[in-house]
Amino acid sequence: MIINYGYTDGSGEYYIVIDTDKCDGCGECVPACPQNVLELAEDDYGDIVVKVRDEVKSKVSYACLGFNPGCSKNEVNCRSVCKRDVISHTW
Repeated sequence: MIINYGYTDGSGEYYIVIDTDKCDGCGECVPACPQNVLELAEDDYGDIVVKVRDEVKSKVSYACLGFNPGCSKNEVNCRSVCKRDVISHTW
C-alpha cells in the first residue's frame, strides 16, 4: 500500500511517500533520519512498517530536509540506508 504523509498548500505539495508493501520493517531508516521524522508502527495487517510520526505530518516540509546527500552532516539519511526503495518524497 502506498501511504502519503504530508499536505498541499499554496506553495506546493509536500508528501513523504511510503510503500508499505516493500517495507520489511527492518527499521534502519528510523535512526538514519537526522530530523527524527520516522518511526516503526504496526499497520492494519499486523505488519511492522515505517511511518511518519503523527506530530510531524502537518509540518513535514520543515521537519524533513529532503533526501539530498547533504541533508545531514553524516551524509546518511533514510533513503540512503533503505535497501528496498520504500521511501520517496514529492519536493
